[in-house]
Amino acid sequence: MENNGSLLISLCVVARNEELSLPSLFSDILAQEYPHEQMEILLADSDSTDGTKACMEQFAREHGEEFNRVLVVDNPGKTLAKGWNVLLQTFAGDVILRVDAHANIPSDFVRKNVECLESGESVSGGQRPCVLEAPTQWQKTLLLAENSLFGSSIASFRRDVGKMYAKSVFHGAYRREVFEAIGGYNEELGRTEDNEIHYRMRKAGFRLCFDPSIISYQHVRSSLKQMIRQKYGNGKWVGLTAGVCPGCLSLYHFVPFAFLLGILVTTILACVGIWQLAALMWGMYALLALVMTVACVRDENWNVTSLLLPFLFLILHVCYGVGTAVGLIKLPFWKKGHHGGLSPAMEQVRILLNQKSN
Repeated sequence: MENNGSLLISLCVVARNEELSLPSLFSDILAQEYPHEQMEILLADSDSTDGTKACMEQFAREHGEEFNRVLVVDNPGKTLAKGWNVLLQTFAGDVILRVDAHANIPSDFVRKNVECLESGESVSGGQRPCVLEAPTQWQKTLLLAENSLFGSSIASFRRDVGKMYAKSVFHGAYRREVFEAIGGYNEELGRTEDNEIHYRMRKAGFRLCFDPSIISYQHVRSSLKQMIRQKYGNGKWVGLTAGVCPGCLSLYHFVPFAFLLGILVTTILACVGIWQLAALMWGMYALLALVMTVACVRDENWNVTSLLLPFLFLILHVCYGVGTAVGLIKLPFWKKGHHGGLSPAMEQVRILLNQKSN
């Protein structure tokens, strides 16, 4: 299906120490069906200590004339939120399209986002299954856990739930007027900056269209240690964000924390002779973990390490719950040094974008 490129697309990538992932992503960008002269590629290096910036600059030198523009900028603030704000102050397109550095996009990715936006939407996004490069049997099991609704979350971008309006999208495409209305990212948040900005979009009246025909792929953490660190960090930022923007979170974000509380309470009760609640809770959890393990494993995915899935679920849930508990404990002290969830950079981006439009 052809698209004449009526919209100028600003495809943006923020990266830190991603020299191994970027070549694959750059190949995907070059393969896009959407007219390259109607795409500008904006790359932000977050003070990398490897060859990330050199990789970006090489891409700009070799392919700058193929696209409308290829620009490499610095993100001295290092965080994703600060990087996105740098690019929001730089982009010239009608649409800004966010893509993570450790991701892959099919050749129709830009085109399908444009088609969705041209149908009348302001924000579009689609499915984001996780993948592994050259996986081992153990990494395949980690992937099963990450892609499972039980092991990760029920967010719509993880599966095909049909076209709908969602609370959040992954690898989203946003019309310029969205950021002109709400401003930039909250630079005081980590891991939850997407939740917060999508919440502000919804409050401003913009709808986030989830289109399952749009697909991109995220590289899952390749070791249990990395996955544990990720889940703990996600949980911690949920706890911190609960004190500054509770409306941008959903109840499912707190399920691991509730599970952790359940473990503590039933264990204490069991120590004083009331063991029935502990038996009920662990029995229900074990049954659900076994059912979800069976649901995860297909003949083509089965390997002996898949038997560890129930224990892997438990580890990930507890780590996420501990992270949330730590975030809630640190919340009062963290808020003292912040602006109550209102980052000055958010308004600065909005003012600059409106000045450019005028």
